[in-house]
Amino acid sequence: MVEWNALWEGYGWPLTVIIGQILLVAVGVLVSLAFLLLADRKIWAAVQLRRGPNVVGPFGLLQSFADFFKFALKEIIIPDGANKGVFLLAPLITFVLAFIAWAVIPFADGWVISDINVGILYIFAISSLGVYGIVMGGWASNSKYPFLGSLRSAAQMVSYEVSIGFVMVTVLLCAGSLNLSEIVRAQKNIWFFIPLFPMFVIFLVSALAETNRPPFDLAEAESELVAGYQTEYSSTPFLLFMIGEYLNIVLMCAMTVILFLGGWLPPFDMAPFTYVPEIVWFILKILLVFFFFAMVKAFVPRYRYDQLMRLGWKVFLPFSLVWVVVTAGVLTAFDLAP
Repeated sequence: MVEWNALWEGYGWPLTVIIGQILLVAVGVLVSLAFLLLADRKIWAAVQLRRGPNVVGPFGLLQSFADFFKFALKEIIIPDGANKGVFLLAPLITFVLAFIAWAVIPFADGWVISDINVGILYIFAISSLGVYGIVMGGWASNSKYPFLGSLRSAAQMVSYEVSIGFVMVTVLLCAGSLNLSEIVRAQKNIWFFIPLFPMFVIFLVSALAETNRPPFDLAEAESELVAGYQTEYSSTPFLLFMIGEYLNIVLMCAMTVILFLGGWLPPFDMAPFTYVPEIVWFILKILLVFFFFAMVKAFVPRYRYDQLMRLGWKVFLPFSLVWVVVTAGVLTAFDLAP
């Protein structure tokens, strides 16, 4: 035990502090997720001039917790023809991968579990692995609708990861670092969404497609593929899929804030803005981006699948590639490269 603690102390922290940080982030993200899910439903209801959840708890604040207990206490039903091991492993993989991506997210200056130098590559690698849980869930169900839904979702996620990758490259050119904290510090004078506004728009739309959010929720369109890869799931496995999906949504909101909206930095480096704690600015910005995601769900009609793929491969990919070249050229020509 002493040797194990000594190993972690070599990295600057004892093992107990590392575990405490992990638990704090995990519990904080899960609790905030419950209220963000409620906010998503409330915003959608307000746009449609209806009340939304308003019975369980004051103003419906406990609705998400009631849903959690309902899912946790229901019976787990596994289809007879399903591959039971893979069927139960798929939602667990989706849940775990969605969680471990938060290890490199800086909530404030120095407030990060693992401040690694290749944080942005770590996020990109973890988000790419998320496809496996969805494909496994669709295949293991041994049903045509989930299988088609999982293939559709995998193709969609892979397609939009390409444009997201090029968007990240433009940010890296401007920041000169792969470290997420350094990217935030590089925006002290100007937030990157101003000089890289087209990339900011592409990242937002690609984040919607990457996380299967409307209007790009073709993998689970009720009129076409029932509930997609989740069709045969119920109870806790379905809950794990849902939590993993919303964790990825909030992660994309956090990445938008870090890459383009200055992370924990205040809008103006002057009083009274500097009196507000850094983590409060970070949370407020995440809520702003999440509100945009929720509003898009409410008023943008669903795309056809051919329109979805054409947007990713014929519009976003060439445009983002050209913008990478333009950004590199401008930084080199005017000697602005960090």
